[in-house]
Amino acid sequence: MFTGLVEGIGHISAVIKKSSDIHLGIKPSCFSAAQCVIGESIAVNGICLTVAEIKGDSFFVDASSETIATTTLKNTAAGKKVNLERALRLSDRLGGHIVSGHVDGVGFLVKKESSGRSFLLRFDVSSSLRRYVIEKGSVAVDGVSLTVVRCYPSSFEVNIIPLTGQETTLLDLHNGDYVNIETDIIGKYVEQLLCGNRESIDENKKGSISMEKLIEYGFGG
Repeated sequence: MFTGLVEGIGHISAVIKKSSDIHLGIKPSCFSAAQCVIGESIAVNGICLTVAEIKGDSFFVDASSETIATTTLKNTAAGKKVNLERALRLSDRLGGHIVSGHVDGVGFLVKKESSGRSFLLRFDVSSSLRRYVIEKGSVAVDGVSLTVVRCYPSSFEVNIIPLTGQETTLLDLHNGDYVNIETDIIGKYVEQLLCGNRESIDENKKGSISMEKLIEYGFGG
């Protein structure tokens, strides 16, 4: 479990293909690889990956074909900068929001403009992701916890303050660059409880929440 408060930036130090999987070496700049423990989880651009090996100044993780297919890892290369966050300790302050590191899909940058000392970024996403993004809600973009400024039919905007810009890779993005998106897990659980299976919702077009459903689950009456 993570908070989306990125610790800092690292670099991909090795990309080793193993059949349909890849073995990635990551050199952190925000902590020492020697501090890592075999088996621990680290969010790499928002993707929860398990430390499998530690060599020199890098830790190594394995990414399965499923992870590669649903994230931006398919486009990764040696030298690429990535956002890093180690798993949450129970004693830590929960400064961002609850982030699982299980990426829902990818989006891409369609607009980047300065706004005072900050930047506004707009990301285009599929309708299956957009449904879980709400104004003033939370979303993780490449593992960074952000507040949604405004929503559009197929996209959303976030504000990047100077500190976030300095400590993450977000301001290195250019229009058309792909990012990992994890929507707020609470919204997905609420929909599952109130409306049932997501696939059946899409098929039957029964995604709306009715007053009857709310009363049935103890809200109002």
